[in-house]
Amino acid sequence: MKRGGGAHAQEKKTAQARTSPSRGKKPHPLRDHRLVMADGFNRFNTGGPYFYPNTYSTHARNIHHRNGSPISSSRGLFQPSTDTPSPNRSPGTHSPAHNPYNMFNHGNHRQNHGLINGAGHNYQTQMGLHKGFQTQGHGHQTHHLSSQHQEHGLGGHGGTLGNHQHTISGGALTNTTPHFTPAHLQNGTPDNFAGYGKPPNEHWAEQMREYTKLKMAETNMKPHFYARTTPHVSRLPGGPVSAATARTDVDEHGERRRLQAADGEPEEAGAWDAMDLGGHGLKSLGASIFRHYPHLRKIYFNHNKLTWLPPQIGTMRSLTVLDLSFNDLTNLPPEIGMLTNLKRLLLYENHLDDLPFEIGSLHQLEMLGIEGNPMRQCDYKQLLMDSGTKELVRFLREHAPPPEPPVDREWIRLVDEGDVESERFSVFSWNTLCDRAATQTAYGYTPSEALSWDHRRGVILDELRNRNADILTLQEVDIESYNEYFRPNLATEDYKGIFWPKSRAQTMGEKEAKIVDGCAIFYKNTKFILLDKQLIVFAREAINRPDMKGEHDVYNRVMPRDHIAVVAFLENRLTGSRMIVVNTHLAWEGWFADVKVIQVAILMEQLAKLAETYSRWPPCKDKELFRFSKEDSAELLDGPPPEPAPSLKYDDPTQIPLLVCGDFNSMSDSGVYDLITQGSLSNSHADLGTQKYGDFTRNGMNHPFSLKSAYSNIRNWPFTNWTPDFQEVIDYIWYSTNALQVTGLLGEVDQAYMRKVPGFPNWHFPSDHLALWTEFAVKGRKERKQVDADFGNGRRRRGDD
Repeated sequence: MKRGGGAHAQEKKTAQARTSPSRGKKPHPLRDHRLVMADGFNRFNTGGPYFYPNTYSTHARNIHHRNGSPISSSRGLFQPSTDTPSPNRSPGTHSPAHNPYNMFNHGNHRQNHGLINGAGHNYQTQMGLHKGFQTQGHGHQTHHLSSQHQEHGLGGHGGTLGNHQHTISGGALTNTTPHFTPAHLQNGTPDNFAGYGKPPNEHWAEQMREYTKLKMAETNMKPHFYARTTPHVSRLPGGPVSAATARTDVDEHGERRRLQAADGEPEEAGAWDAMDLGGHGLKSLGASIFRHYPHLRKIYFNHNKLTWLPPQIGTMRSLTVLDLSFNDLTNLPPEIGMLTNLKRLLLYENHLDDLPFEIGSLHQLEMLGIEGNPMRQCDYKQLLMDSGTKELVRFLREHAPPPEPPVDREWIRLVDEGDVESERFSVFSWNTLCDRAATQTAYGYTPSEALSWDHRRGVILDELRNRNADILTLQEVDIESYNEYFRPNLATEDYKGIFWPKSRAQTMGEKEAKIVDGCAIFYKNTKFILLDKQLIVFAREAINRPDMKGEHDVYNRVMPRDHIAVVAFLENRLTGSRMIVVNTHLAWEGWFADVKVIQVAILMEQLAKLAETYSRWPPCKDKELFRFSKEDSAELLDGPPPEPAPSLKYDDPTQIPLLVCGDFNSMSDSGVYDLITQGSLSNSHADLGTQKYGDFTRNGMNHPFSLKSAYSNIRNWPFTNWTPDFQEVIDYIWYSTNALQVTGLLGEVDQAYMRKVPGFPNWHFPSDHLALWTEFAVKGRKERKQVDADFGNGRRRRGDD
């Protein structure tokens, strides 16, 4: 799943393919990794990896070339015209552009190219350019180097584009900005900040440096300011993240910083990295621009005439840079809060008199440029000047009023009420996000009050009470919360529960163990009797298997994971039917896909053994819920109490209804999903890799149950986990199809509401996981269904259920 190597070579091949006139093909818009130009791909021939063939034979305007620019009288196929300034031509060493006054002194000299109009900003860091595409390091022997530092031979062009020469000027300004002299700059900033005097601190100094750069660009504005002044752009990630790097700074709740399945984006997903639409006089934007390029990371709408920003901007979840400077915007849509990956949001010189509270969700924002706007809230600007962008974002997040709650999730009825006459019950499964995992570091987009355990546990309890399911399976419930909050509060709702923490709690003291989370099962006491309960510790079962003795992967990969499964064997007091209910929480790490498969294989193996035992379980003799102490107490009931039915007998272990619930941290293309739904998994499955796990990897894995996800009855179920960087289905309620039938389930969250929610948890959803609620009907016994083979008027009688 990791992709790596050959990134630079591939870039070179791509450049050759595009510049070869013999091919005669237009570049594919999804396979070219260059910066998008609003008026076409082949307009300018710029420096670095930019290449735009010249289409001009003459120039209508009399524009003189820059002083010191290399000029050739030859007019090759792609040769820039002598009268059209091209950013591809570097100024000569005697050019006035190379003046002794540069943006940075020798102590601050950068190792990267200075921006031509940007006057030496450290743009590699700000633009997030990938290391694989940065220019090679250069010595700092002199203030600037004029020697050739890298050959960009494109081949097949007679050397027209070969020996491309870049000149490092340490951030020196060229005279492409008219009337600009060294006196304008002093260490990269103007002498005075437009009346603000000396900048109060580095926060505001950085603001004004950026503002001054864009202000100067406005005086001689041409389209594509950033494309002209940025020496190179990056592709989407060209190499894989090493396993060691990916595992840095993670803990047992690392799913809060979950990595995508692949380290690089596929080209078909949209290969453009940046788009420059600056300086075109645009008055409006169509939503299609966001639909066609959803994976852009940098968008520049600066120096236009935009009066509003489409709400579809919220779909650009990968954006790190958004420049809206020098427009006519009067407000920002609330969907701006969806862009949680933004590092730079530039709003200079608009007509904004306020900022939306949704900007508080942009917890990774490093630069928020608001200079030149008539802000009614002077506190915003003062806070920005005094404490910087991070503090202003935090202020907006913490002072934002709670949004309107969404419309309640729809109950989807799959079977009409009259079509099923048998016993019914409902199951509610939810990863509640334990208090220890809900940190501001992991969920920086969530207000601290909404993230607090006091608030979240109240919302969780309200949800459990309102759904009033017959069976609850909860993950990430810690010992303290179970004993002191959930168990006593749910007892008043007729629930009894069983609970086990993860196995590491056994090695801790009582105080430390309180925060260890585990799995809990609650059931309605008036409806079910608990016949048996079991704990399955995956690591313990693995090391106790004879076939896994001496397997290093078992000790190095499976044993350190302390995940568990809790099993409850229940009987319906009234009908006598029995069922096995399982609740589990698997490893989350993507690089432990093999461990998750082994955990499920162990789980299914243990369930097969338990089902064999439960099929011989003796009948329950005492099913009466309670006895009245006084004769007249029975008068409180409406009629005589129902007579409990005898316990049902199951000749085959697979006849016992089975429910397997939990957070499996696995998607539908995983080995975990295949093993559960197909009943077997080959020992050559990709998730197993080269690890060795005894008979599981020698002979493969299988189980005797016929299981299906309850939510597979809804096509394209969107997600069960919703965070800014991960929205996938990883939570399931599996049921045995031979014994149970899904009759209804809880639908998805209102889509209009979700368009403004960057991630869970929030005020209304207290966990990053979505709760699942399903109703089941117990199918008639298999041996009794043989009566239905009568082709006459053989209607099944009620007693047959």
